[in-house]
Amino acid sequence: YLDIPFVSFYISTVASVVAGTIFLMWLGEQVSERGIGNGISIIIAISILSGMPGAIGQALEQSRQGDLNILLLIGIGVLAMAVIAAVVFIERGQRRITVNYAQRQQGRKMMQAQASHLPFKVNMAGVIPAIFASTFLLFPQSLTQWFGQGDPSGFLQSLTLALNPGQPLYVLVFSALIISFCFIWLALTFNTREVADNLKRSGAYIPGIRPGEQTSNYIDSVLARLTVFGSIYLTLICLMPLALINFAGVSFYLGGTSILIIVVVLMDSLFLDALLQ
Repeated sequence: YLDIPFVSFYISTVASVVAGTIFLMWLGEQVSERGIGNGISIIIAISILSGMPGAIGQALEQSRQGDLNILLLIGIGVLAMAVIAAVVFIERGQRRITVNYAQRQQGRKMMQAQASHLPFKVNMAGVIPAIFASTFLLFPQSLTQWFGQGDPSGFLQSLTLALNPGQPLYVLVFSALIISFCFIWLALTFNTREVADNLKRSGAYIPGIRPGEQTSNYIDSVLARLTVFGSIYLTLICLMPLALINFAGVSFYLGGTSILIIVVVLMDSLFLDALLQ
């Protein structure tokens, strides 16, 4: 028979989670439509920032009680500021490819030859690879919870322990997943052939590169080098909190993904504010 309170608990829990998710999606769309910025990203950033005062207060209380060295606390604060500054610097960085437009006639007007550029961000994939990598690493824990009792060899439990944050295997797999997802995300979201065809149709060309396939290959090579650097940067940012936890023995409130989300959202908000003025 069915345990009615047990079933009603699950039904009400699922209904509450679904309704809350739909409401947040609607709220994010309202924020985006009114030109404030990316609504979902702003909501996530606010959620992260809302926990900072409590975390700072807890750290100060630990320092007052002697559980946390004041010099170590100051060093963590300086390191956090340095990491945020590095994230801002790299996220604003661009690799610009010079593009020349030949003299052409557009309607009744004769357009003169001019030079422009194609801007490419260093971290083209953003924070998505880190989110995907973290999600994949949670999969073994889910398998252990579902099938752990039916695994007499203990393989799933051993794998889960080996993939705990801070373990060597976790660091290795996490880094490999971030780097892989950076390239996969770029391949799925950016079509260099389409960019090359658009340049060719508009009479534009990259100096020293033939229009068409050679332009596409050149952009591919530039993006590949950028993605290598961007994936390493993203990996280091995400592993930095783990290094603090393992070697300094302190818990770092902001993870690498959280830092990236907050910085990118604030930069976008400042950019939109500058456009509106």
